[in-house]
Amino acid sequence: MWIAENWKDYEVIDCTDGEKLERWGDYLLVRPDPQVIWTTPKKHRGWKKMNGHYHRSTKGGGEWEFFDLPEQWSISYGKLTFNLKPFSFKHTGLFPEQAANWDWFSKLIRESGRSIKVLNLFAYTGGATLAAAAAGASVTHVDASKGMVGWAKENAVSSGLGDAPIRWIVDDCVKFVEREIRRGNRYDAIIMDPPSYGRGPKGEVWKIETSIYPLVELCSQLMSDNPLFFLINSYTTGLQPAVLNYMISTAVLPKTGGKVMADEIGLPVSGNGLVLPCGASGRLECK
Repeated sequence: MWIAENWKDYEVIDCTDGEKLERWGDYLLVRPDPQVIWTTPKKHRGWKKMNGHYHRSTKGGGEWEFFDLPEQWSISYGKLTFNLKPFSFKHTGLFPEQAANWDWFSKLIRESGRSIKVLNLFAYTGGATLAAAAAGASVTHVDASKGMVGWAKENAVSSGLGDAPIRWIVDDCVKFVEREIRRGNRYDAIIMDPPSYGRGPKGEVWKIETSIYPLVELCSQLMSDNPLFFLINSYTTGLQPAVLNYMISTAVLPKTGGKVMADEIGLPVSGNGLVLPCGASGRLECK
């Protein structure tokens, strides 16, 4: 498992009975987690002193209950700063486990000794975009949500990357990739973090089970003659590490060469020594 273990402003303190207790900077949140199917005693005081608690509804969705939590605050990872706020669907605008991937590809970019062009698809609030830019890459950031792209720009400014070579694009990712192929544009690295289900800005339907592999095949056409890496993240049940490995190995590897790896990503739990699984990633390293 690839573990995001270098956080100082974030930690999973404990997890039990379908929930996790997390510290986001100065604030404690309790959120549901479907991976936490075990039950242990809630010994940490944070279970009773949390600043926010997301309650899952038996009918789907849920709602927040707040106890002295600001509307927005920020945390840092190294030189990167992320603005956070609680969403109506339990998220805060950041997936801390992805730091395991940020560390991996940032090292590749820094050690490449050349200019690297990165395409980040389904780029959300820009965690991977900022990590790549901070490592010295130029990045094209693509997401179908105008609001998320705006949030990512705010994170860039907060991280001192407001003037970094980042191209911000609000578009359907598949259509954008198709246009880039026609334009003849190429990238040294591609990152994608596709949702299980979604809609583009013009109502385009995305279902990961039927849409992901054709997109990976398209993206293989965007890889430069001197590629550096390819990364797919998945939070979808059923897309296990082996599936990500096979997708990259069949659709991308024959055109790029290199080494394919895939594994779970996770977060250490400070209170009990466990590692909480948080999805899977497939990596192609071409150096």
